[in-house]
Amino acid sequence: MEKVGKTTLAQLKEQMTDGTYVLFFSAEWCPDCRFIKPFMPEIEKDFAHMKFLAIDRDENMDLAKELDIYGIPSFVVYRDGNELGRFVNKDRKTKEQVEKFLTSFTK
Repeated sequence: MEKVGKTTLAQLKEQMTDGTYVLFFSAEWCPDCRFIKPFMPEIEKDFAHMKFLAIDRDENMDLAKELDIYGIPSFVVYRDGNELGRFVNKDRKTKEQVEKFLTSFTK
């Protein structure tokens, strides 16, 4: 998973012009984020056609606000620079829930 440093939505959209991307918003202090992180390598393997970007919500607070990311962990899917869907709330997410969400965006 590629870690994204401090960035803006415009910069991210430039990076995501070609392909399907999953933005994974989390924070080090977040217990629900720590719960899902061990499953992420397997999720990435199962959805290898998608590019996963890890975004630290605290480092990118302006970006999170712009995208209405107020709960973490959260997932936002983009294809060719356009948002397709989001799994954004403050609840703990299981591997199965994340995979079900991502399956709806497979070609």
